[in-house]
Amino acid sequence: MLPMSRRSFLATSSMSIAALAMGETRGDERRPAKMGLGFSLYGMKSLSIDDGLKTCREIGYDCVELPIQADWPWDSRALSRDETKRIAGLLERTGLRLSSLMENLHVVVDDARHQDNLERLKLAAELAHALSPKRPAVIETILGGKPAQWDDVRQQMADRLKDWARVAEEGKVVIAIKPHVGGAMHRPEHALWLLEQVESSHVRAAYDYSHYQLRSIDMAESIQQLAPESVFIHVKDAAGDANRVQFLLPGEGTVDYARYLKLVAAAGYEGDVVVEVSGQIHGKPNYDPIAAAKKSYAPLAAAFEKAGVARG
Repeated sequence: MLPMSRRSFLATSSMSIAALAMGETRGDERRPAKMGLGFSLYGMKSLSIDDGLKTCREIGYDCVELPIQADWPWDSRALSRDETKRIAGLLERTGLRLSSLMENLHVVVDDARHQDNLERLKLAAELAHALSPKRPAVIETILGGKPAQWDDVRQQMADRLKDWARVAEEGKVVIAIKPHVGGAMHRPEHALWLLEQVESSHVRAAYDYSHYQLRSIDMAESIQQLAPESVFIHVKDAAGDANRVQFLLPGEGTVDYARYLKLVAAAGYEGDVVVEVSGQIHGKPNYDPIAAAKKSYAPLAAAFEKAGVARG
């Protein structure tokens, strides 16, 4: 676990930043967000934004994630002001909360690419406020690299993330960094080490147990370590191991999601739980995004009810 100095730092961070990531405030009273169940539109690339949001609302999801990385329909560099305003209106009309904006930024890069990353983060911050003014979305991303590189690149990663933190602070948003089974940052302790170096309430963690499951890391242990530092959760199942990665839809694997939800709630997590359909799945020719969203919703909605965890 992290030293108390970091805990104290985060506890005394600006209330406005805590509100951005975990809930809203009314007067002087902190009002933590309930744990919402969402779907990432990363799994709906073939649908229009209109159809994607309509589908998620009809199925029963509380919130969504919007992928804004390069070469996607909602690429932050290509999204016009008019379309941004239209999407904000769609979100308001459907009642779906925008939990996060998905990026795909690699931090172990040369100086030119690093500057490009900073520009993309500035654009993401602007979108977070434009699309959801009352509660700007978290900006969620992996960090790239390879597992064998961790010891060699971790200091460079920390240095780059300090620059990211300055951009996030200026943009009044929170960046959530997600360990990945195939990335340089691939274990909970890696994320904790980076957060300790950066020491900013504007850079937090994203939790996704599937990447730890593939490395035979105990679920309860990983939640105890990382959930208190996390502002966003992805869920999907996994099979195989770190050398034979196979991602699945929630409910297709062995994860007990009722236990999972109880553990993250007990760890103090207050954000959203959002289904991520892996590219391994949505890249297949016969992939049906609506069927995937429905199939993922059923076991998770049941798990929320069984665990007694409130949704909102």
